[in-house]
Amino acid sequence: MQMASIEDKTDLESDEEIPFSSSSPGTRKTHSLDFEMAAHMHSRVNVVNSWIYKLMRIRPLGSIYIVLIRAKINILLPFGPLAILLHYVSRKHGWVFFFSLLGITPLAERLGFATEQLAFYTGSTVGGLLNATFGNATEMIISIYALKHGMIRVVQQSLLGSILSNMLLVLGCAFFTGGIIHHKKVQLFNKAAAIVNSGLLLMAVMGIMFPAVLHFTHSEVHFGKSELSLSRFSSCIMLVAYASYLFFQLRSQHSLYGPLDGEGDNNEVSEEEEAPELTHWEAICWLAILTVWVSILSGYLVDAIQGASDSLNMPVAFISVILLPIVGNAAEHASAIMFAMKDKLDITLGVAIGSSTQISMFVIPFCVVVGWIMGQPMDLNFQLFETATLFITVLVVAFMLQEGTSNYFKGLMLILCYLIVAASFFVHIDPSDGEAQNHFIYMS
Repeated sequence: MQMASIEDKTDLESDEEIPFSSSSPGTRKTHSLDFEMAAHMHSRVNVVNSWIYKLMRIRPLGSIYIVLIRAKINILLPFGPLAILLHYVSRKHGWVFFFSLLGITPLAERLGFATEQLAFYTGSTVGGLLNATFGNATEMIISIYALKHGMIRVVQQSLLGSILSNMLLVLGCAFFTGGIIHHKKVQLFNKAAAIVNSGLLLMAVMGIMFPAVLHFTHSEVHFGKSELSLSRFSSCIMLVAYASYLFFQLRSQHSLYGPLDGEGDNNEVSEEEEAPELTHWEAICWLAILTVWVSILSGYLVDAIQGASDSLNMPVAFISVILLPIVGNAAEHASAIMFAMKDKLDITLGVAIGSSTQISMFVIPFCVVVGWIMGQPMDLNFQLFETATLFITVLVVAFMLQEGTSNYFKGLMLILCYLIVAASFFVHIDPSDGEAQNHFIYMS
């Protein structure tokens, strides 16, 4: 009996073990099925996410998120409507001017982003021209509003400040950041294109200098009229020269403005890694929307300039030459630094120096012609101090570009030169503004 019980117990144990051991393959099979289902679900989630991403890119909601929400600088966008509200509620020109500056800054930067997206579909030469053109849209809009209100000196000084800012601050920051990141090598750019731009800038200086010299030497045939007539004639000649330059750049000598051989390989590699975030038509639509938005804020900004000068005890010359161009050149600043960091110095020069060339050879003469049509005596007499500043700046930048190389030390030199210019205009009193002169003599 005892032996039988032992055998029964052994059988029972073996019977208990059989189902346990026989269930192991099923359990492993169940686990494998669960793993396969989880992997399948994970792949389906990835597919769904990719489709959502594609839908976000196709629908307008996606472009709204990319342009107006994603960038951190867009946190300043509400200051624009706030400036408009303060203009009608409080009439505090200092705050209206300050909030308008803050509100225009992200719009100018987003203009540069939309232009950069459009440049993906055009190429480096046309892309640099587009960056310069829409980067200067802010200055052109502000200038036309100021010209409409008869603020000729604000127009002259703001456009002069845009040239100085692009040539010294924007190009200096681009050279400096590019030189720091690529400190182990010498960055190269197309020297021939830089020399052509330098020649155009010197031609613009000549066109601006002669009316000023004519005025201060009192050698006019008809006092006050010869200076204006010479400015209008010179402006027409400069517009013809700039149109010829565009034809020369885009059609006749297109190869002259292409990237260098060594740089072209790097650009091809980097362009393969990049892709446009906006479609062709989305970029065009956003350029139009942002330009209209900037034009609306520019009107309130111009109206608050004189009041801000009085409330902040700050010369109008400093506001026009330094503060307004820094905001207006936000697009060029961001684009030039970004391309320099990617070792695309030809596009950097197209943005910074090309923008200065466009302002001096197109925007300034265009404003003279628009003023002629409006009946405003807008001329090329930028006064002696401003003309001398522009002449010295063009010479300094021309010497910096003559070697066709860039490094962080050249960038630092250009930035320090801009600080000297800014300090000069902070202590400068516009001789044509008698009230401001008496005010600052009294304050001193």
